[in-house]
Amino acid sequence: MKLKIVFSVLLIAVIAVACGDKKEKTNPVQEIAIPESKPVKAYGYLLDDYVVERDTVQSGDSFGKILFDSHVDYGTIQEISDSIKDIFDTRKIHPGKPYVLLKSKDTTAAAQVFIYEKNKEDYIVIDFQDELIAEEKSHPVTIIEREISGVINSNLSSTFDELDTNVLVAYKMADIYAWTIDFFKLQKGDRFKVVYEERYVNDTVAAGIGRIKASLFEHKGRPVYAYHFEHDSLPGGSDYFDEKGDNLRRAFLKGPLKFNRISSRYNLKRRIKYYGYKIRPHRGTDFAGAIGTPILATADGTVTKSERRGGNGNYVKIRHNGTYETQYLHMQKRIARVGDFVRQGDVIGTIGMTGNTGGPHVCYRFWKNGREVDPFKEDLPASEPLEDYLRPIYDNIMQPLERQLDAIPFASESKEIEEISEIVENQDL
Repeated sequence: MKLKIVFSVLLIAVIAVACGDKKEKTNPVQEIAIPESKPVKAYGYLLDDYVVERDTVQSGDSFGKILFDSHVDYGTIQEISDSIKDIFDTRKIHPGKPYVLLKSKDTTAAAQVFIYEKNKEDYIVIDFQDELIAEEKSHPVTIIEREISGVINSNLSSTFDELDTNVLVAYKMADIYAWTIDFFKLQKGDRFKVVYEERYVNDTVAAGIGRIKASLFEHKGRPVYAYHFEHDSLPGGSDYFDEKGDNLRRAFLKGPLKFNRISSRYNLKRRIKYYGYKIRPHRGTDFAGAIGTPILATADGTVTKSERRGGNGNYVKIRHNGTYETQYLHMQKRIARVGDFVRQGDVIGTIGMTGNTGGPHVCYRFWKNGREVDPFKEDLPASEPLEDYLRPIYDNIMQPLERQLDAIPFASESKEIEEISEIVENQDL
């Protein structure tokens, strides 16, 4: 019996020692350091210092209402509005636009900073914490270069849909080639290549299409190149030129709409059933479009008339030089005012049905030396080519872009290359 007790004691001692050894060998618990969260900074402010309220301007909201609801008194609101009107008109905040309020962390929770997003890139900061400061700022923008090519099957916009590319690129192309290609008369098989820029705010938020750097549009088998060129000596600072340095811009656009569709031509022998088929001369060219469609100035000039009168309805008249004037009738809304200097392509009004008209359109009248003429029968001047001293500068920009364009395969060529590669791979197998 004593032997059993001694053996049991020894066994317990051995187990205890073994457990002790095992415990000694166990790795000590390591403390995991949790990194401190970095302070969040936006719009130039540490957001942790404020109560942050993000919202969108609603219908019926005003600058005053938004601030008053955030515990800012009317006197301060009026002082802010009066003091910053040269930088920002507080009456012109629009429903749907986002804004941010930075509020104090005390019991009042009063607004101290108002940030209004004008668009995806630009915003207004109104800081009234200590002293009133109003500034217009911009988010960091990243520009990414893209290349695409396409072949027309029906029209330009549907081709861009098939390419899953922003249709704004198509609109910009239409602007560039407005003087050389009629985009209402594209043919199946016409094709194009484009090098353009996409803009992103903070590397993630798409902010639209930037400039088209270079493009090639092949219409009816005739290639037309276009290269963007910037220089202080150019009107407006930049323009598009072909490989020879000739300006793609003409003195006058072919029509006053972005996409022109003629519904009635200039005709001095026109007869209308409503008037008993008597001759009723039509001294303008009608371009059809939906009500509200922007009407563009077809050339640079000064607005000499902007009024509503009789059968013309709302209209604008522009003097371009000592020879040419243009007139735009039946507007819904006049934007250009007498004395304004407008650039070619500027919006001067919108399509309407004012005056004598049976449907929405703009009647475009073209005057030469005081007489109304048919612009499509006039030999209108082209813009001036690049001056000789600019050619070396232009060539240094154009030639690399030309090589880049030529290296982009058309969509049909890409498919052929893929098919050939597949055949070669199958033969190797």
